[in-house]
Amino acid sequence: MSLSTLKRWVTEVADLTDPTEIVWCDGSYPEGQKINALLVENGTFEKLNQKIRPNSFIARTDPADVARVESRTFICSEEEKDAGPTNNWVEPAKMRAELNEKFAGSMRGRKMYVIPFSMGPLNSPLARYGVEITDSPYVVASMRIMTRVSDKIVDRIAAGADWVPAIHSVGQPLIDDQGNTVADTPWPCNPENVYVVQFPETREIWSFGSGYGGNSLLGKKAMALRIGSVLARDEGWLAEHMLLIRITTPEKKKYHVAAAFPSACGKTNLAMLQSQMPGWKVETLGDDIVWMAPNDRGKIRAINPENGLFGVAPGTGISTNKVAVDSMREGAIFTNVATTKDGDVWWEGLTDEAPDHLTDWKGDPWNKDSGKAAAHPNARFCLPIDQVTSLSDNWAEPEGVELDAILFGGRRATNVPLAVRSLNWQHGVFLGATIASEQTAAAEGPIGILRRDPFAMLPFCGYNMGDYFGHWLSFAEKLDPANLPTIFQVNWFRKDENGKFIWPGFGENMRVLQWVVGQIEGKDSSIATPIGMVPKAEALNTEGLRLSEEKLAQLLAVDRDTWSHEAAEIAGFFESFGDKMPEELKVELQNLESRLRA
Repeated sequence: MSLSTLKRWVTEVADLTDPTEIVWCDGSYPEGQKINALLVENGTFEKLNQKIRPNSFIARTDPADVARVESRTFICSEEEKDAGPTNNWVEPAKMRAELNEKFAGSMRGRKMYVIPFSMGPLNSPLARYGVEITDSPYVVASMRIMTRVSDKIVDRIAAGADWVPAIHSVGQPLIDDQGNTVADTPWPCNPENVYVVQFPETREIWSFGSGYGGNSLLGKKAMALRIGSVLARDEGWLAEHMLLIRITTPEKKKYHVAAAFPSACGKTNLAMLQSQMPGWKVETLGDDIVWMAPNDRGKIRAINPENGLFGVAPGTGISTNKVAVDSMREGAIFTNVATTKDGDVWWEGLTDEAPDHLTDWKGDPWNKDSGKAAAHPNARFCLPIDQVTSLSDNWAEPEGVELDAILFGGRRATNVPLAVRSLNWQHGVFLGATIASEQTAAAEGPIGILRRDPFAMLPFCGYNMGDYFGHWLSFAEKLDPANLPTIFQVNWFRKDENGKFIWPGFGENMRVLQWVVGQIEGKDSSIATPIGMVPKAEALNTEGLRLSEEKLAQLLAVDRDTWSHEAAEIAGFFESFGDKMPEELKVELQNLESRLRA
C-alpha cells in the first residue's frame, strides 16, 4: 500500500460521510489536551478533582450504549462457511450496501478524525498498523491511550507498510437531510442501528452507531483480535485474548505466562497480581491481548500489542487489586462509574463501604438503600500502561518474550477443578477449545448463563473456529513439541453447597502459579485424573489459608458422572462445526470419554 492509497481512502470516506472538517491526529501532547478540553466543553467528559486525580475524567454513556453488542457484530467473509457457526454472517455485498446507506452523511456537522496507530512497538517485527477514521473525540482520546498514535505511522505507510482501514461513526449527524441543525448530546450514539463489521479478506473494519469502547476503539477487539486472528492464520502466528505476566522465583528464575479468560473473569486482577509469597514476584506485561509467533530459536514469543488498559472497574478494589487502583492515579478516563461529592470516582468493590452522597453512573443522586448499583456493572477505566506500578521492564521488548506456559480459565461454579495440566499440546488445545464460562456484564446477554467460550475468543475470532482450532494444533507440527509452552486450565470460581466461593482468589492465586512453575520445572506435584493432571493436595501451598482438607478436596475433585455429562455437551458443541472440526480434537474427546469409563 502507499500514501496515495491512504489519502484516497480518507477522501472517499469523507465524500460518503460529509464531515465539516478533516483532522489528522499526530499523537502529540498538545493534541491530547485539545481533545480533552473539547470533550469537557461538549459535556462528554467531566473533569475529576485535579488534586486527587490529575488529568483524569469521567464519561457517562447513553444507558443504551454500555457494552459490546455481539448480536450486531459481523464477520462478513466471502463465503459463510469461513465465518463459521460462532459468528454472525451477512453476504459482503449486501452488508456493504447497508453500511453505505448508514454512513451516508453520518458525520454532517461533525469533525472527522484520522487516527494512524500501531498495535505493538513501532520497531517490533510483530507490530501491525491501522488507521481509524471516527467522528468521536472520545474515541480519539481513548485510542491515544490504548494504541501508539503517531504521525510516524503515516511515514511507514508512505514507505509501503500494510495497514488496516477502520471506519467508525456514532451515527448521529448534527445536520439532517433537509439541512437543519440538530442539537448534540453529551454521548451521541444510534443504539437502534449498531453495526460492528469485519471484512476478513480485505482486512476492513466498519463500526456504526455505538460510542462504547468495545465497539468503537477499533484497534482493540476489532483489529487486534478479529482481523488480527485472520492475519495470524495467514502469516503463521496467533492473536489471542490473553494477559501476559512474568513470574520470578526465589531462585531468580523467570517464567513468562499468558492466560486467556473471558471478559470480566479476573484477567486484570491476575495480570497485576501482588505476590504475598516470600521471594516470589509477578510483573505485568499486558492485561487483555497477546500476539504470539515462533522465533528463530523455535520457541513461541509473545508481545502485548496494546499501550493501555481498558478494564472493568466493579470488583477492582484496594483489597483485591491495589496495583490497578494505584495505577489510576492520573491520566485516566473512567466510563459509567459513580462520582463522590469531592470529585473522585467510586464503584462497587473499590472499598468495602460506599461513600455518602454519591452520584450514580447515570448522573443521578444515589441512595444506598435503593437496591441499585451506583456504577454500571461494565463500568470501565482506561489508562496508560506505563502507569502500572507492577509493569515489567521488558513489557515493550520489540522481539517479545519467550512463553513458558499458557493458562485457560472461566467462571465455573461446579465441575472444573482449581487447576489442570494438559497431557501434551494437542490435549492442551482441547482444554482451550472446550472452555465454558458463566456470562458476565462485559457483553449483552443474560448474566450467569453457561456458554462455551473456546480460548476466550468466542466473540473475537475472525474466521471459522474449527479452522482456528486447526491453526492452534498446527504449531505442534511446525515446532519441536519440547519447545512449546505447557498448557493449563484454572478455575478460581468453584462454589460449595452454600453457593460460596471455596478458593479465596485474587492475590492467593499466586499459590496456583507456584504449582504451575513447579510443573514447568518437572516437579512431582500432580496426579493423573480423567481430565488431566491435577495438583496433589499436599503439593498445593495452602499455608495460612482457612481451607479445610474437605474443602481442598472439593476444589480438586473430578467427578466422573458430571464429567460424563460435560463430555456429552462438548460432543454436541463440536458437532456444530461440521467438517471443519479437526479430527485430533475428536480423538481427544474420545480419549476423555474412555478415561472417564476406565
